[in-house]
Amino acid sequence: MATLTIAIDAMGGDNGPSIVIAALQRALKHFPQCQFVVVGDETEIHPLLQREKLSNHPRVTLKHASQTVTMSDKPGYSVRAKPDSSMRIALELVANDKADAMVSAGNTGALMTNAYFSLKTIPGILRPALMSAIPQAQGGSAFMLDLGANPVCDSDTLFQFGLMGSVAAQQGLAIERPRVALLNMGEEEIKGNDVVKATAQLFQQSALVNYIGFIEGDDLFAGKADVIVCDGFVGNIALKSCEGLADLLLDNIRSNIHNHWLTRWFVKLFYQRLQRSWDWLKPDHYNGASLIGLRGVVIKSHGDASIRAFYSAIEQAVHEAQQHLPQRIRERVEQLLLEQE
Repeated sequence: MATLTIAIDAMGGDNGPSIVIAALQRALKHFPQCQFVVVGDETEIHPLLQREKLSNHPRVTLKHASQTVTMSDKPGYSVRAKPDSSMRIALELVANDKADAMVSAGNTGALMTNAYFSLKTIPGILRPALMSAIPQAQGGSAFMLDLGANPVCDSDTLFQFGLMGSVAAQQGLAIERPRVALLNMGEEEIKGNDVVKATAQLFQQSALVNYIGFIEGDDLFAGKADVIVCDGFVGNIALKSCEGLADLLLDNIRSNIHNHWLTRWFVKLFYQRLQRSWDWLKPDHYNGASLIGLRGVVIKSHGDASIRAFYSAIEQAVHEAQQHLPQRIRERVEQLLLEQE
């Protein structure tokens, strides 16, 4: 198996580089075919590598960055004022073919803007999208995009999201003809705004996408589709609402555990079952959203990722690099352009 190099922005995120280095320790054990370039302030990173006994590891390289993109930095400012940030350097490694993928838990807007600046989009792609896997009722996963990179989209952009998501599902979920659906306020054709309706027409006119129609918010986890398409405003709110509801249910049940012994026994039993379900749903298992549509593999981790969650993001980067996902999308876009001639 060919050796892969993964660049890691060690300075991004809310929890500091210690989480990143601990996740790297796990990744080194699980991916013996991978080299890792850790990018960040060497005065902070080197002691952490020493603590984890990785400072002399043959598959780990430390690359110094004198700047850090903070979670409050505006995207444009991060590009103009921080050219030597750990985020930018990690992206440039991919752009210059010195790394096969990069991972960052940093500022989403800054990552999107810096990635667009450094890597550019695949020819023919209008905008990159933030895509992640979400669990489905009968097991397995579906890909959902966009999850926040593009709050406003036109129909051509949404159509391309469906095209890219379809390729990703073929590669990542091993589905020959992924079912692509548009997230809408109803399943009927008359429902939705003008952009959603126009996107549906584009899907119906193309043989490159297995379009199955509209789905509603309560079908996100029902297993009805393999790729769920929406703009970033809708997608971000939808998923965060689901996470918030799950947390609310667990908190309410937890608060009732100290009632009468019979109620306490029943609630505790139900809580344990629900806790296992939430373990299946929680972001740690699905951390690692792809900035899909770029000329290289870029994975966005949750800003408050745990060690397990950041490892999941590294795992996603390795898999997409192995699948050559940007090249597969480029080939499908070329088919689309031929279709439109």
